[in-house]
This record gives sequence, structure tokens and C-alpha cells, in this order.
Amino acid sequence: MDMASHPAPPVPLSPGTKPRARWAALAKEAAEANAFYAPDMLGAAIDHLATDGHVRLIEARAGDHLIGLLPVVVQPRHGRLPVGCVANWMHDHCFFGAPMIRAGQEVAAWRSFLSQLDDAPWARGFLHMEGLDAAGANAAALEALCVEQRRGRREIHRYDRAMLRSDLTADAYWDANVRSKKRKEIRRLQKRLAELGTVETRLLAERADLPQWCADFLALEASGWKGQEGTALACKPADAAFFRAACAAAFDAGRLHMLRIDLDGRAIAMLANFRHGAGAFSFKIAFDEALGRFSPGVLIEIANLHAVQDDPAIGWMDSCAAPDHPMIDSLWAERRTIVQYRIALRGTGLARVQRAAAFALVNGLESLASLLKGQR
Repeated sequence: MDMASHPAPPVPLSPGTKPRARWAALAKEAAEANAFYAPDMLGAAIDHLATDGHVRLIEARAGDHLIGLLPVVVQPRHGRLPVGCVANWMHDHCFFGAPMIRAGQEVAAWRSFLSQLDDAPWARGFLHMEGLDAAGANAAALEALCVEQRRGRREIHRYDRAMLRSDLTADAYWDANVRSKKRKEIRRLQKRLAELGTVETRLLAERADLPQWCADFLALEASGWKGQEGTALACKPADAAFFRAACAAAFDAGRLHMLRIDLDGRAIAMLANFRHGAGAFSFKIAFDEALGRFSPGVLIEIANLHAVQDDPAIGWMDSCAAPDHPMIDSLWAERRTIVQYRIALRGTGLARVQRAAAFALVNGLESLASLLKGQR
């Protein structure tokens, strides 16, 4: 792990060091909320998921003040093409990629990011930015700067995902956005589940309970299809350690929002959300698939709806779900448009030529593929 900030030398990234204190101060004044790059989750990811040393952290500064933080990696391929590039770091458990930028310094921070990448001998091809909000502060600043600098910028993908943003009470929202037939069916399932024993919904409140909640979540997730396919957090020790560390740091920072539904004291559905600023990001959900006939995943999302709408400190929640997700799309009415961009990098000498060629080549191949697809 090394710092790519120029001209600052590499800085140790162990817990409690000065860089993380700077990130915490930056996160409090961020123009765009991103719990995944807030210091608790980013620090946990650095400690447990970035062990290969390939992640670089670019800091943008105005004088002595930190105004931006962008984690990046060098990728040997861009999609299916054997063309290397720089990309914002989106590990397997990161679902939003907006850099942490101080409000009011968006263009200045991006100017610094791109300048540092232009000057970096290790930066290959172009910059691939994914997981941005099309209507967010980063997208707007990036577009404005590319226009100003006449720097190539191409949108390469966009999709909509479910989002919860409403001033309605949970009950009013439920009635307004969920079909009456579905509401009736859910009430029936809740009644049938209650016939099996004592059903209790709880929101994590005590720090002492956190280790057991994390253990219960990991076990519950691993008991289902994710465990069978090897994608559950518990399947990899590093992923499980990341989850525990992120939850602990976020709880201590007041940013962890964790829910569970118990049946006779045993967890049958759980979810973890991470807050930042006025919003929150839905991270993971787990439920007992043996009780699938009672739709425990839907029931925990209903509990989540009430917990979010009853909390005045949470103004919105990003589902972080895949596009056209059948469950959450049927419950949440709002949508957030997520985009990917390809940004040209510059430089001097041979590096400038190679980067220009890579940007032009990938754009050209993409345009040709779209043309051929349209002719079929």
C-alpha cells in the first residue's frame, strides 16, 4: 500500500495514523456521501482487502488542507479488452465509487486527481470511473473540468437502482408505493410466522452486542445460496475480517445501522447499513432460506423502511442493489442513476502517446461493436 499523492512520500496506513485522521475530517465536510470511502469502511478495506499492495490513495490538497481522496488501482484489462487502465478501487464489497471531496472544492480536487495521474509513471491507459451518481457532485465537477481542459470523457454505461428518499411516514410510504395485493400477502405471512413463535425486530444499540451480531450475520448469510456458491462473507477469512472491522469502526463513529428479526431468540433475517452524512447505504442482507415461504428478506426490508423513515438523521438510503432487482424495486419507488466514465489521461513523451492511443482504441472498438450490434 502506498500513497500516490504528489509530491508527498508514501505514508504508513496502519490504524490510528495521521492519514486516517485527515480522512475523517474530510468525510465530515464531503460534497457527496459515500460510506464505502468513509474512513471506517475504507480503513477496514485497506487493512483486510488490499493486501497485494496494488491500491494507491491519491490525496488532493489546497495548501496544507486535504480536499479530496481517491483510491485507485491499475487494471491489466478493461472489460474484455487487453488494455490496461487506472480505475477507482471498487472491491467486491464496495457499491459506490464517488471520491471523498470537500464541499465547494469539487473541481479543484478533480484537477489535482487528474494532474497527479497525468504525471504518474505507473498510470496506464486512461481513468475508468465506475459507481458514480449521474446527478452527484463528482459527476458534475468531472464533466465541467473535462470541458474546461478539453479532456476526453465518455460515458460508457448507466443504470438505475432502487433508492429510498421520501418525507412520508413508513406506513404512508408503504400504502402509497406497494400494491394492495402485495400488502395483504405480507400481512398474511407476518401472521403465519408469528404462529411459529415469538417474533421480535431489533435495532443494534449496544456496542457489547456487536460481536455476536456480526457472528450471527456471517453464519446466516453463509447458510444460504451465497455460502453454497462461495460468495458469502464467511467464505473468505479476509472478507469476514473486513466486515467485522468495518462494523466496529462504523459503530464507534455512529455510522452503523444494523437490524435483525428473531424467531424465539434466533436470527432469521438481518441487514447491515452504513451511514454517511445525511444518507445511508444498504450493504448486505441475510436470511434463513429454510423459512423462505415467509419471505423473511421482504420482512426485514419492511422493518428497515420503518427504521429509516422513523430516524430523522437519515434523509435517504441507497439500496446498492443490482438494476431491476425484483424485491427491492417493488418496495422502493425512487431511483438513483449510476454511471461509468472513461476519462483520457495525458502526460509527456511516450506516455502521452500510449495513453491517447489506448483511449482512442477502446472508444473506437466500443463504437464498432455498437454499430455491428445495431445491424443484426
